[in-house]
Amino acid sequence: MAEILGIGCTHRPLMLRRNEDWTGMMKASLDDPAMPEEMKNPANWPAPLRAELGNDWGTASAARAREVYRRHFVEARAALDAFKPDLIVMWGDDQYENFKEDIVPPFAVLAYDDQDIQPWAHRRSPQNPWNEPADKVFRVRGHREAGKYLAAHLIEAGIDVGYAYKPLHHQMGHAFENTVLLLDDERRGFDYPLVQFSVNCYGRRVNAAHGLRLPLAMKDDIRNLDPPSPNPHRCMQVGAATARIMAASPWRVALMASSSWSHSFLTEKNWQLWPDVEADRRLYGALEAGDYAQWHNYTTDQIEDCGQHEVLNWFCLLGAMEALGRKPDKAEFIETWAFVSPVVFAHYHA
Repeated sequence: MAEILGIGCTHRPLMLRRNEDWTGMMKASLDDPAMPEEMKNPANWPAPLRAELGNDWGTASAARAREVYRRHFVEARAALDAFKPDLIVMWGDDQYENFKEDIVPPFAVLAYDDQDIQPWAHRRSPQNPWNEPADKVFRVRGHREAGKYLAAHLIEAGIDVGYAYKPLHHQMGHAFENTVLLLDDERRGFDYPLVQFSVNCYGRRVNAAHGLRLPLAMKDDIRNLDPPSPNPHRCMQVGAATARIMAASPWRVALMASSSWSHSFLTEKNWQLWPDVEADRRLYGALEAGDYAQWHNYTTDQIEDCGQHEVLNWFCLLGAMEALGRKPDKAEFIETWAFVSPVVFAHYHA
């Protein structure tokens, strides 16, 4: 039986931006023509949000938070280096990047060969924390053999997953690309082959929003836009099947989920101004306790109401860890009200 390491982390886009830009999404929502006047008044915002914003729109808080996230990425990288996986299978969301109107699969195993990516060339700004040039090229190793193995065995197990050998619209979605960049913060190189496992987390809004926020005027029409995401229980079934398949494989495998938790711009009940921290804390409590039943009982309606769309990646991971009989060896919930989304890091040692 092959050894499996489990890691949950984030692909934190804010980490690639300047500290003063971390509240840009909140400012965009405040500028929405449909924002009620009373919601523009900070007196009507939660006290933790006002405290985090301070008197500089969160710039000082962002600088402190950046160091916290960096420390956790260093720890996650150390866990990978100690385990020395033959490959990583990573669940991540696609935000209108590789999958668009022509096809949006609920799940897709991207069984790619090695890829040369230029992460700063296709972004709105090439500015980055490492001061790398816009034409900087990174080699990300793939593992087509393992991707084919996983896709074939999932289909045989009754999981009708899509698969691909080359990108369709986008070289590498930011959920995967950011994670690799942040796990190599010291730029020592990242030589672990990656099998990207795409999850349609954005469901009803993926095409209409193009991976971004929707205008507030559309907040009551979202259910009519697109079909929903796969439900949380199904994500856990996919994760469980993946764990069983890779545990029977000839490779040492790290199973990873990469996403933050509830997002402010997805939490319409909060007028896109702050995330659902309370809902995240409840779900995190179940994670910490190994209460998988609470995760299985979660519904798509809860996911959408709480802006927890991207947590579906974590449902895959928790399904995998439940199948392996694991509880987290280490986990931490990092609360934020101003910076889009709380973050969780978790390690499940082999």
